[in-house]
Amino acid sequence: MTSNQTLGSSIKQARKAKNYSQRELAKLVDIDFTYLSKIENNRTDYPPKEEVIKAIAREIDLDEEELIFLSGRIPQSNKEFLKQHYDKMPAFFRRLREHPEDLKKILEESDR
Repeated sequence: MTSNQTLGSSIKQARKAKNYSQRELAKLVDIDFTYLSKIENNRTDYPPKEEVIKAIAREIDLDEEELIFLSGRIPQSNKEFLKQHYDKMPAFFRRLREHPEDLKKILEESDR
């Protein structure tokens, strides 16, 4: 996935690479194909549930966690971590906004 992709474009691209129609993929993940169409076209009122995103990711070989983040959601495993450190999160995010070079450094180190 590239940094400028949306949830919908990522799913659509991977679905097509697997030669699935929307109907086929929707059936595999047990959702209505019209809902899958809305997801792919970024026309949902809210992000799909984590379980739906994971099911789609598994069928089209995408990283589940990356797809969840791309949807604007936070994976449940990360939510638990954030809850454990809730008191430090406002300062942490404020620092990242005020010092984007720190974020860049963290992201570069995480790629290693």
